[in-house]
Amino acid sequence: MTQYTAKSAYPILNNTWIGIAQVILAAICWGTLGIFSTYLNRFGFTGWQLTILRVVTSGVVLLALLPFLWRYLKALTLRQWAALAIQSLIGVLGMSVFYFMAVVSLGAGPAVALLYTAPVFSLGFSALLLNEHITKQAGMLALLAVIGVGLTMLGEEAKLNWGILAGLMSGVCYSLYGVLGKRAMGDTHPAPLVFFTSVSFSAAVLMFMPTTYETYHQLAALPLPTWGYVVGLSMIGTIIPFALYMKALEKLPATRASVFTTFEPLTAILLAAVLLNQSLAPIQYLGISFILIASILNSLLKSHANEAST
Repeated sequence: MTQYTAKSAYPILNNTWIGIAQVILAAICWGTLGIFSTYLNRFGFTGWQLTILRVVTSGVVLLALLPFLWRYLKALTLRQWAALAIQSLIGVLGMSVFYFMAVVSLGAGPAVALLYTAPVFSLGFSALLLNEHITKQAGMLALLAVIGVGLTMLGEEAKLNWGILAGLMSGVCYSLYGVLGKRAMGDTHPAPLVFFTSVSFSAAVLMFMPTTYETYHQLAALPLPTWGYVVGLSMIGTIIPFALYMKALEKLPATRASVFTTFEPLTAILLAAVLLNQSLAPIQYLGISFILIASILNSLLKSHANEAST
């Protein structure tokens, strides 16, 4: 019996490490969003246009999933459709708009750090919308993250401006994505379904806006390699990382997987320094570290709480 248990442990161990590797790779892919968006901004695309290019292009690609998800879509109630639509417009469209505005204004590093204030906002929204209790430890981590935000606003060029506000709003929208999804459908919904509806609702809304067609007309007039950045936004920065993260959740608890998503801001900061020459003041790196520490510890606290309740 002992020998059998030892052998059977290896596949479990391997699956765990594979899941961790998938989460880290997904986070690295998400971390490229700021790089691709910065390059496209240099070709004259605004934050709103970057959102269009990301969401609409991803929506077109995701149409390939429609035959596989149709039976789940048919089973949704009108209330669930409405809830998923709100989740999409706030959590995907809203987050993308504010995030790309922050990237254009502040740079990729500070923008992704401000995005990771989402756990702080999720505390309040979870208490308000899901009736979840805010612990003393969670409150202290929220304070640490707030201090981190304050430090990222310091430095030679950083100051309180619309870019800072946009970065914080991207964190608000990002936090609402998870909270609204949980309130809409609980924990039993298929992850591909939520991802599909999240992108598709926002893409459908954008298709009714003249700016969408003007944006793609502007893209068509640019050199062909520019399309590579758009593919980067939609495939490398959106679809591929979600697919990796979804597969990782088959091997890891969500709370544990979320710890490794902090490779996203680390990737964004490193790539911004190497490829874009966007350096930060030391005090800003300290602030970003505070935000990331708060995010990691928040995930660990949730993981321990879930283990204690089982």
